[in-house]
Amino acid sequence: MPNEAQPRSLRRLFLTGLLTLLPIWLTWVVVRFVFVTLSDISRPWVEPALSSIAASDPAMAWITSETSRGVLAMIGTVVVVLIVGAVAGRVVGQRILRAFDRFIQRVPLANSVYSGARKLLDILQTSPDGTQRVVLIEFPAKGMRTVGFVTRVLKEEGTGRELAAVYVPTTPNPTGGYLEIVPIEDLIPTDWTVDQAMSFIISGGAVAPADKLPRVTPP
Repeated sequence: MPNEAQPRSLRRLFLTGLLTLLPIWLTWVVVRFVFVTLSDISRPWVEPALSSIAASDPAMAWITSETSRGVLAMIGTVVVVLIVGAVAGRVVGQRILRAFDRFIQRVPLANSVYSGARKLLDILQTSPDGTQRVVLIEFPAKGMRTVGFVTRVLKEEGTGRELAAVYVPTTPNPTGGYLEIVPIEDLIPTDWTVDQAMSFIISGGAVAPADKLPRVTPP
């Protein structure tokens, strides 16, 4: 009995440690990905500037270290993003964005990617008339439910029946997913926000705004 209890205790300790470290590791992976991505955007112009500073002042040689370059490159990218946000909110910025949109429209492949991404982000910020943004639909099989985002409301030709275009993101990467056309009457409304639904999807259901899902009313 003592010999059997020891392996069980070790397994329990291992599982506890694994479950403790796993969310920490996942957080680190996401933060590291964002950190590296933001740093790489501004590295081409930050690194030459840092090299010039170090060459002119030997006391500043530490600024060319890998850590310093990465941190300063990320800060530079964040500053650029803030500047773009400030400019985009002004009349001049709006004119520049419209000019950029017109330019992108003339580039065959970039046109599809840019326009699709831009429209998806825009529609997720506003609710279509008569529907909730975050809904549940019967997918991928009868009796099963999944979280989706209503992106548009359409009318069926001939019958006039209202149909909803519902984007169903995948877990844990919500950038991939499915587009389902669902009758409005088959949507199960929720009171979740887009942020709450995204947290639920990315976490695999571990993070939810409530312990109960909306009740499914039988037809």
